[in-house]
Amino acid sequence: MNQPAENQTQSGAVSLAQSSPTVGTFRERDGALEWSGRQETVRIEPWGPDAVRVRARLGGPVLEGLPGALLDEPQVTESTVKIQDGEGRLTVGALTVEVDAEGQVRFLRTADGTELLAEERAHFWWPGPRLYTPTGNGHHRLEQRFAAYEGEKLYGLGQHQHGLLDQKGAVLDLVQRNAEVTVPVLTSSRGYTFLWNSPAIGRVELAGNGTRWVADSARQLDYWITAGTPADAQRRYSAATGRTPMLPEWAAGFWQCKLRYRTQDELLDVAREYKRRGLSLSAIVCDFFHWTHLGDWKFDPAEWPDPAAMQRELAELGVKLVVSVWPSVSPLSENHPLMEQRGYFIGTQYGPMAHADWPDKEVASTVQVAFYDATNPEARDFLWSRVKDNYLDPYGISAFWLDACEPELKPGFQENLRYHAGPGLEVGNLYPRENARTFYEGMLAAGETEVVTLNRSAWAGSQRYGAALWSGDIGTDFATLRRQIAAGLNTALSGIPWWNTDIGGFHGGDPDDPAYREVMVRWFQFGALSPLMRLHGFRDPGMPLGPDMTGGPNEVWSYGEEAGAILEKYLRLRERLKPYVLDVMREAHEEGLPVMRPLFLEFPEDHATWSVDDSYLFGSDLLVAPVLTAGATVRTAYLPAGARWTDAWTGETYEGGAAVTVDAPLDRIPLFLRDGARLPVAE
Repeated sequence: MNQPAENQTQSGAVSLAQSSPTVGTFRERDGALEWSGRQETVRIEPWGPDAVRVRARLGGPVLEGLPGALLDEPQVTESTVKIQDGEGRLTVGALTVEVDAEGQVRFLRTADGTELLAEERAHFWWPGPRLYTPTGNGHHRLEQRFAAYEGEKLYGLGQHQHGLLDQKGAVLDLVQRNAEVTVPVLTSSRGYTFLWNSPAIGRVELAGNGTRWVADSARQLDYWITAGTPADAQRRYSAATGRTPMLPEWAAGFWQCKLRYRTQDELLDVAREYKRRGLSLSAIVCDFFHWTHLGDWKFDPAEWPDPAAMQRELAELGVKLVVSVWPSVSPLSENHPLMEQRGYFIGTQYGPMAHADWPDKEVASTVQVAFYDATNPEARDFLWSRVKDNYLDPYGISAFWLDACEPELKPGFQENLRYHAGPGLEVGNLYPRENARTFYEGMLAAGETEVVTLNRSAWAGSQRYGAALWSGDIGTDFATLRRQIAAGLNTALSGIPWWNTDIGGFHGGDPDDPAYREVMVRWFQFGALSPLMRLHGFRDPGMPLGPDMTGGPNEVWSYGEEAGAILEKYLRLRERLKPYVLDVMREAHEEGLPVMRPLFLEFPEDHATWSVDDSYLFGSDLLVAPVLTAGATVRTAYLPAGARWTDAWTGETYEGGAAVTVDAPLDRIPLFLRDGARLPVAE
């Protein structure tokens, strides 16, 4: 039943500061609370325990079926809707939502009525907290404003290279780029987690005088919010967007990679040398340019003459082969004409269907390549059919590296793109998730039960498709290593538990340089205590970009005797910890808890933990304090209150709630065990 707010009691009165205040109408519909006024509809509905979804649209009822991160059907949960005294109220578990007569929304903690988050008007006259600026054809530039709160800390938003753990005060583009990964979910120190449920290109401004989310062009506002501790919020968020599969055992081990092994013999020689030295090796990567042409998605027989024999030998060595698959297609590819005719490429509003320039074999210069449209189910099926026919069926290759999957546009004008799912500005951030979906659904349809893809980009929900994220093409110094701690923790709080970096960084690094060897040792230690452990990089001396390129050596024995011995030590540590790693991975699969955890996830009551950005928990029992500066031989680390901590190397114990300084010689990364946990750290 509709209940106009203007007929309610005086408590529903609106502000006289407005020239013509909007007094809307409330209704309850299918368990949801709706407010309508001045052609705008706001719909608030339960969306899992302690959580609601909010959608708002100008010019009609909310639209169903638009691209987003949430699963189609929320977990059923009890809720109540109450409309009286000129306002509406919806309560679902720990979260209560209030909507006033003017349609302004507040989110409260049910237990005590404390405000968690509230919309805020941009100005007393105009506009309100939601602004719709027409961009044509029913699309608008959308703005959603919320209040700012003194002392609030904000985390998540995917993976960025700014080095900030707490992102309060930052302005971030909502767009996918190499090493900059947009996952628009925030966790607040005030006790809520918020998902901007839109793949639109835009930005978020976390300013001192307010928070503003912007979509450059979309059809409606859509977001989700839950109340609770950070750990509870991760459980709720992962249930709403899909939990990661269980990580296969092989993927928890050590991955060897470099830019690039150019031939079958070169790759096999590396795998054989690991075996000869008695070193653990779980996976080895066949990188780009192994193909005949970009977009053929098959081995070049001139360089890879017998993939079946290569795969058999690697299997005998206990090594998984991971093959690089790019989403781009050269005009020289055998697949290009058919894909263009069938409309399997991302379209353009103006100009040809070419999205970047890239080198290819048999040409002296770059060519203009197109990207397949991962938002098109038929295009996904076609690409998978080529991968299946050329990798999975003949050779049993079932693990893939999905590089350049932002997609790597050049120039990056999303406004010129037309996807199957919608205009580029409205859906552009969706691409990496749908690209991972190609392989996940294809593998399951082929009868494969284990799916792991290594992705350079991701979006909300990528985790449900078996996507592991890495931090992209980054630098090779201590400052860059330092930034990866925040990058990994914010990724973890964005619902993506499978994460790693190129150990040693990507751009350069001289294996013969003592200074770089120190970087490599410290980074390798961090890598051994990362969710996935993978050595990669474009080492000096490098070569120009092209089909013949390779970089310098990048195996554990490439860094001299002293460094090599330390790297081998941490290979053995990773192997000893694999049962623990898999236990923590099961928590990610079953509960949605991340593997790499900020201290406040386990110790939210210790206020000091909310500011610790240089160490983390690996699972619940192991605190990791990487050495992040050159020449350091000691490390000071904060140990959270509420637990007793044991130095995993020396056995010395400490009460939590204080910082401690411990020895950190080159061969030691400080590690602390929680409350008597027993893990095989020391050999």
